[in-house]
Amino acid sequence: MRPHPIEPEKLKVLESLPTPSFVIDEGRLISNLKTLSEVQQLSGCKVLLAQKCFSTFAMYPLIGRYIAGTVASGIYEARLSHEEMGKENHVFAPAYKPEDIEELDNICGHIVFNSWRQYGLHSPRCKNASLGIRINPEFSTQNHAIYDPCSHGSRLGVRISQMPDDLPERIEGFHFHTLCEQGADDLERTFMAFESKFKKYFPKLKWLNLGGGHYITHEDYDRGKLVSLLNYIKDQYGLQTYLEPGEAVVLNSGYLVSEVLDKVSNGIEILILDASAACHCPDAIEMPFAPPVYGTDEDNGKYHYRLSSMTCLAGDKFGDYDFIEPKEITDKVVFEDMALYTMVKTNTFNGMSLPGIYVLKEDLSVETVKKFGYGDFKNRLG
Repeated sequence: MRPHPIEPEKLKVLESLPTPSFVIDEGRLISNLKTLSEVQQLSGCKVLLAQKCFSTFAMYPLIGRYIAGTVASGIYEARLSHEEMGKENHVFAPAYKPEDIEELDNICGHIVFNSWRQYGLHSPRCKNASLGIRINPEFSTQNHAIYDPCSHGSRLGVRISQMPDDLPERIEGFHFHTLCEQGADDLERTFMAFESKFKKYFPKLKWLNLGGGHYITHEDYDRGKLVSLLNYIKDQYGLQTYLEPGEAVVLNSGYLVSEVLDKVSNGIEILILDASAACHCPDAIEMPFAPPVYGTDEDNGKYHYRLSSMTCLAGDKFGDYDFIEPKEITDKVVFEDMALYTMVKTNTFNGMSLPGIYVLKEDLSVETVKKFGYGDFKNRLG
């Protein structure tokens, strides 16, 4: 999917910023949030921001106006949500450190355990939170092996063969998370497989968390089917449902602005940028994928460039692109859809600068969230 075109006046503002810079588009973020709020209203489901995808807490007050809260992957994200959003605060981790449990129990309304061993170890110290167990439905619908928790040998979730005849009294909810950038059809199929195996336990539950990976704000997503499924779960079983998207919250609402520092040729024209896939968008290498870039067109672009970086890693590249106009040294390159899994994953390999973080307001003014410098690089390690 191509992001919506960047308006000329907006592009002018983006290209005026120091590089490299992450920019959050407030207007596009609000559009996503309104869509998610509508899903909540139509279904009674509660939507949570997956902080592992996006933790730029300057936006938490805005996000909290539209959705129910957040989900954390551990103690630091849980603290961040408690301090900066102050709404529903859920946590899941494959394992918890004993010294973190009491604090998690005090600041999180829901704690999900990955195994019965973890539940048995930590639940006696949980006095306040609603407790749940993560389920592995053993039903794969995606092609990204690195993100498939139902793959053979997965460490995530309890299988039906590991379930007791009767649930422990403290278990009030089930959680499963199996999707990655997928539609309502895949969720429906997954739920049907999950329901067929685990529904005998539903009468003892209060809530069901359907995880993340839902492409709810994608223009092709069937939100009507999602709402129907959520209402079926509510009406049939009386369960409070939760969704915990990350990407759907910030889809197409961020940019990474970079500058061309040099051009080299080695069978292909290569642009050396002051942005780095390895440092600023690791998913481009891990997944892998080529993030969209403004001014490119694979059908009509006449100028073919490989977008690379100033690091020493030979494979540090965003991808190969066809630009409509030629690129020269000092020109800006604007990567699109850069709010998700970028700022939370940045690193300073090779002494690379961390991109500054800015908010592009709806009136085209710019708010500075954070600037980084040498001290941020140095102080990480000593």
